[in-house]
Amino acid sequence: MTLYDIPLQTLSGDASSLAGYEGETILIVNVASKCGLTPQYEGLEALQKQYENKGFSVVGFPCNQFAGQEPGSAEEIQTFCSTTYGVTFPLFEKIDVNGEHQSPIYAELEKVADAEGYSGDVRWNFEKFLVGRDGNVTRFAPLVTPEDPVLVAAIESALH
Repeated sequence: MTLYDIPLQTLSGDASSLAGYEGETILIVNVASKCGLTPQYEGLEALQKQYENKGFSVVGFPCNQFAGQEPGSAEEIQTFCSTTYGVTFPLFEKIDVNGEHQSPIYAELEKVADAEGYSGDVRWNFEKFLVGRDGNVTRFAPLVTPEDPVLVAAIESALH
């Protein structure tokens, strides 16, 4: 089973998966509305707008596992993201990224080490996983902002 085969649900509760993104470049991010890093939504949306016509998409997974920073319902999350940050990229159901009820997609993603060699549990909201057209995954720590030249270069490289 690949990342593209794992059953998911959209934020509105519809059955889904990442199958529609196979062969494209996606940036998977666990997001939260009440976090010090929440302003990263603005940069994530900017990446979405800049690269969406080149086969790229940000894919958000709300998560409430870090200090309860995503307490909202699906409707509240959607409203917050669209009205506060103009988010147009897809949001999937609120999931656990760590622990006993960890989503299978994060069970796969957490195996990848970041540039510092860290692998394992997601450390905080806004940890990023760049999945290239070839399915290779690159991991970025939560404090790596969407505007970070290292992340932008990785996206541009993955798109070529």
